Amino acid sequence: MPAPQQPTSGSPSPSPSRPGAGTEPAVPPVLAEVVRSGFVEGRHRGSLVVLGADGAVDLALGDPAAPVFPRSANKPMQAAGVLRAGLELAGERLALAAASHSGESFHLDLVRQLLAEQGLDAAQLQCPPDLPLDPEERDAYLASGAVPDRVTMNCSGKHTAMLAVCARRGWPLESYLDPGHPLQRLIHEVVEEAAGEPVDAVGTDGCGAPLMAISLTGLARAFRSFVLAAPGSAERRVADAMRAHPEYVAGTRRADTWLMREVPGALSKMGAEAVQAVALPDGRALAFKIEDGATRALCPVLARALTLLGVDAPVVERIGRSPLLGGGREVGEIRAAF
Repeated sequence: MPAPQQPTSGSPSPSPSRPGAGTEPAVPPVLAEVVRSGFVEGRHRGSLVVLGADGAVDLALGDPAAPVFPRSANKPMQAAGVLRAGLELAGERLALAAASHSGESFHLDLVRQLLAEQGLDAAQLQCPPDLPLDPEERDAYLASGAVPDRVTMNCSGKHTAMLAVCARRGWPLESYLDPGHPLQRLIHEVVEEAAGEPVDAVGTDGCGAPLMAISLTGLARAFRSFVLAAPGSAERRVADAMRAHPEYVAGTRRADTWLMREVPGALSKMGAEAVQAVALPDGRALAFKIEDGATRALCPVLARALTLLGVDAPVVERIGRSPLLGGGREVGEIRAAF
């Protein structure tokens, strides 16, 4: 693996450090810089971990052992929980169950089709009404006169799958988002098993579903376990569906889709507040979080992390390009700083 560049002058050491008795938490290192007209006008700090094919930590920046909310990077594990509970999904439908979809027409059509196939109504979804996640889709949606809708919310595929398995098992539908619900208890177990560590805290995600906090190292281990899982297992079925149908996991203009489409065997999922996890089919994996949640820093950091992971493909440059404009022309960039 290529040696990382030296940290930007004046930034703290990238050595991992966990808070302990009598110590102050370390300031996370700078992972990205905002450069305008040659001047660094902003910095984004965070933590990152890279695992080798053997699962050992090859690189740790900041504090990847500290718990974080992975947000939608938890979705593969939630989808595996739905499969373990007994719902039969495959192909595009299973990819959609693990998706933060962009709200493109093919996403919305499949959510509605899946609801109909399972004998469900969109009104039963407990994700909040929302607009499409993708800006272009959002503009077109609003121009058509449409209003926020539960189906349009980027987590609607996951919620449909959760409702469907509850209906199949005879579990309560009205409380399917309660952390004590049988489905959510099962998902909790799947997260802990995949991460190889106990869940540190349980919160509520933006879509209303329970959200399990694990470390970035645990998140990278979880993605690694999915790509290395036995064929036919719930975890491998989720990974295979996501990799075969990446446009249903994200959208046609999203980095997760580009990466899974152009790097054979890659499994990739972002989460809100600038969380990202990736695993390669040989077990190499990474996970990171931008401390301030700035998604503008996510792709440049992802591209640099992929390079450190040993990925050499044109898509890495495409993902990492993040220009800044001034007066309608390019005058700078957001770039990785490690």
